[in-house]
Amino acid sequence: MGKATRVKRENARDRIAAQRAAQRKREMRNRMLWTGGGILGVIVIVVAFVVIKTTQSPTTTAGADSATGTALPASVVKDITTVPASTLAAVGTGTADAKSVTTVASAKALTSGGKPQVLYIGAEYCPYCATERWAVAVALSRFGTFSGLHGIHSSSSDVYASTPTLTFYKSTYTSKYLTFTPVETQTEKEGTALQKTTSAQNALLTKYDSPPYVASADAGAIPFIDFGGKYFVHGAQYDPQILSGQSWAQVAAALKDPSSAIAKGADGAANMITATICKVTNDQPSNVCTSPTIKTIQGQI
Repeated sequence: MGKATRVKRENARDRIAAQRAAQRKREMRNRMLWTGGGILGVIVIVVAFVVIKTTQSPTTTAGADSATGTALPASVVKDITTVPASTLAAVGTGTADAKSVTTVASAKALTSGGKPQVLYIGAEYCPYCATERWAVAVALSRFGTFSGLHGIHSSSSDVYASTPTLTFYKSTYTSKYLTFTPVETQTEKEGTALQKTTSAQNALLTKYDSPPYVASADAGAIPFIDFGGKYFVHGAQYDPQILSGQSWAQVAAALKDPSSAIAKGADGAANMITATICKVTNDQPSNVCTSPTIKTIQGQI
């Protein structure tokens, strides 16, 4: 790696770290909304049930059903979920942070339905979640199938304003190798609750999204991703700035071009996620997990 490339990566990491530190207090306040407001949420749901006699998902806040984003053209979804293996191999780790995966070997395995579980906790307004979702969608599509992905933008009043992204809210994912559990805690309007973490999910967030697993300045920050209970990603793995001003279609198309900044960032992060997932699926499926690119990255995690 040349000196100029290293300097660019270091500058990008420093910029992201500074902005995340400035945002930390607000995100901690928002965590209180989703974890500390449980009693109020129960009262609201009970009243709604009695007065209007409606039923709701136990993890979804009342009134959240309208927040589904914009339906994406089939061609855009296809570009996101079928990035060629040759493109991913050419990118490698790209410009993604090579130290973004934290390993906790002593942690209890996280499973669901007899399969390793990947738990994602984020929020629709969050620009770092917006950045990371592209990589998550690309990587998970190598292990299973998404349906119901919608397009949204991060908050227009936050850093990296109106970053184009996807939402995992109301999407479904099927895989024979793993279970994916996404929780979008707030809508695109920061402070508006969408889905609630369970007590078990909140326990993982509280334990592994704090020191010594992250710097004290980043404690409680999102996105938080738990891979089978053993590996964790905190925050975006690449520079959100490269998504600025792009449409969903432009980002999706760029994912297939290994020379693009978006592919080097999002696909590079997707390869790191893929390598991490392969560690908890015992290298299944073999056609994905035994590729030279993924094996090399696994050796670095």
